[in-house]
Amino acid sequence: MKTQSGSSRSLAAVLVALLAVLAVPCHCELPELECPEECDCHYFRINWVTDCSGSNLTAVPTLEEGLSINVYILNMNDNDLSEVQTFPPGIKLRTLEMAGNNLTELKREYVQGLGYLLDADFSSNKIARVDPDAFRDSPGFITLDLRRNRLQPVDSPFLVSRTLMTLDLSECGLTRLSPQFFTNLTSLSRLDLSGNPLGTLLPGILDPLTVLETLYLSNCNLSHLSDTAFAQLAHLKTLDMSYNRLTLVDWTLVLGPMRLLETLILRRSAITYLPADAFANNTYLRNLILGENELRDLDVGTTLGHSLLYLDTLDLTNCHLHGPLAENPFTNATKLRTLMLSGNHLSSEVLGQALEPLTRLQRLYLSNCSLTQLPQNTFDNLTSLHELDISSNPLNDAFTGILSPLESLEVLNMANSNLSHISANTFSKMTHLKRLVLSNNPLTDLEYGLFQNLTKLEVLELNDCGLQHPPDAQVFSNDQSYTNLQELRLAGNPLIVEEGEPLLPRQFSGLRVLDISRCNITQLPRDLFVSTPNLTTLILRGNLLGSRSGGELKADFLETLPSLEVLDVSYCNLSKISPRTFAHSPNLSTLRLTGNPWKCDCYIADMWNWANVGKGNLAILEGFTVPPETKPRRKGLLCHYEPGKQRPRAASRIRHRELSNERTWARFVREAGCELTPPARGPAGRRERRSARQAGGHGALRPAFALPTAAALLGLAAGIGAFSFLRSRRHAKH
Repeated sequence: MKTQSGSSRSLAAVLVALLAVLAVPCHCELPELECPEECDCHYFRINWVTDCSGSNLTAVPTLEEGLSINVYILNMNDNDLSEVQTFPPGIKLRTLEMAGNNLTELKREYVQGLGYLLDADFSSNKIARVDPDAFRDSPGFITLDLRRNRLQPVDSPFLVSRTLMTLDLSECGLTRLSPQFFTNLTSLSRLDLSGNPLGTLLPGILDPLTVLETLYLSNCNLSHLSDTAFAQLAHLKTLDMSYNRLTLVDWTLVLGPMRLLETLILRRSAITYLPADAFANNTYLRNLILGENELRDLDVGTTLGHSLLYLDTLDLTNCHLHGPLAENPFTNATKLRTLMLSGNHLSSEVLGQALEPLTRLQRLYLSNCSLTQLPQNTFDNLTSLHELDISSNPLNDAFTGILSPLESLEVLNMANSNLSHISANTFSKMTHLKRLVLSNNPLTDLEYGLFQNLTKLEVLELNDCGLQHPPDAQVFSNDQSYTNLQELRLAGNPLIVEEGEPLLPRQFSGLRVLDISRCNITQLPRDLFVSTPNLTTLILRGNLLGSRSGGELKADFLETLPSLEVLDVSYCNLSKISPRTFAHSPNLSTLRLTGNPWKCDCYIADMWNWANVGKGNLAILEGFTVPPETKPRRKGLLCHYEPGKQRPRAASRIRHRELSNERTWARFVREAGCELTPPARGPAGRRERRSARQAGGHGALRPAFALPTAAALLGLAAGIGAFSFLRSRRHAKH
């Protein structure tokens, strides 16, 4: 026994040593695998990713062309594939991304042999037919995305996959679904059919989906639902049928089988009537969205507030409610935390009574409710309220006095509320306030100490308030700095800018975003932002910055803003700009220039060269290019030739526009002959980036784990050897 005990202790010691060896940290890199020349490759965690997206490829790279047999994620999005060759045997592919190509059919041979495949994305192609047996070789297949294709109706089972859990068929042009459509998809838990003009939902179609939990049917032109359409969906938790025309639906029968339903979205579905027992069986309903329906006669208390005991969010926005809010409609819905009543004509007295039992309410939206005042004790019981939107109501100045009980408030929106004066003690107890919106009120003056207790304020919006001076140290406090304040919006105020004086006090040194657009500013003195050196976004849109400088952007103030990332000088009456202006802005990543009368001159080529070569990204000039998804296509940055000035001769294919004085910046650079340094594009650029990664340069992606070192492996081998030796001795003694 003694020997066995000693052996056990030795064995335990060996195991402890073995675990210690395995725990030795190491930051070794995974081996670089094969990568096609046209693609970028890297590790995501421990998975080898081959990204060939946007490379104008007409075929998937082969093993001979550098595709690794161990690739886990293959991204072929946004290429010109019209066919897909069969993948090599043994490939370890888990995720296949084929979105944005020219495939017209999803054939079985496209994914044949992919035994490890889990997810596939074939969205935004031209697929009209899917082979029902396409994924028979993928026994663990769980996600398929086919949205934005043009599928033809099928009268047989759409797909055979007993493991598929998520299927997206949104915006596929489906006009009908056969009773056999989902027969072999019995494991589906999430189905998206949004954006298909189905028109009606007949009985039996969804019956095979007995484990379905999430169903999207928004914008399907639905005007009729069978009373038994959801009869077998006993496990459904989320149902979205928004943006339909569900005027003739027996809601009691349709919703009755879904006893576990938690979220129901019926926004803008032309609903005019809900019976008192519409949700009688949906006792677990937590989120109910009924906004933008004509529910003038809805008895809120009987239909909603008395029976839905677990209701957490209720949206009745723009439902034209009146009258039935009376008699304590939310007596039993005391768990309600979000209530949206904006856009309804509400009585102040009735509203005060309705809110009284909602002591757990956290978000309340009362925008545009024709409220002129509220009872003095309206908010006394709402001590948990975090967000209040009372905007766009014709309130009087005395209203602000009833806000004092809201000590937990974090977001307050009183924009466009006819307020000309706010008393100094209005926000005195709102020490948790993070966002305050007072825009579009005639607040020509702000009272002394109005914001002094708002030490946690992050966003302050004072747009279009008639202010000649921004909030200064007297409005806040001279004794402390407001380091949490990140964003200040002052657009549309007739601000007076004085030479040699900073625009804002030193208390705003932590400010990141400043919007002073449309403020009639004609000059920007060098020291204007000296007290806010940490600005990352400066919006100057719609000022008259070119009126005093002959159209040139004078931006000496940029020397005091080394952290600036976004600068907006659009619509500022500028006609000339130089890259030298941004010599002190190394972090600038977005420059908005549209809407200015730029002159066609070689400074435009200088800006192109600066963005393309100096910054390495033409997209820094926002508006220079037009996103391909923009419909209709917008023109980008434009310049104009001065009358009588010689213009370069255009190519013959655009000669019919030669007389025009207008050019896009891109066209001017091509035609003008100014010296440029072309960017590295296509495979060459990809090879350079890959070489940089292999050399350990900037942007190399490291795997987020460590492999054992050689020493660790030797230690592991020694530990295993010792374990085997002790085990053999123990057996010998027995």
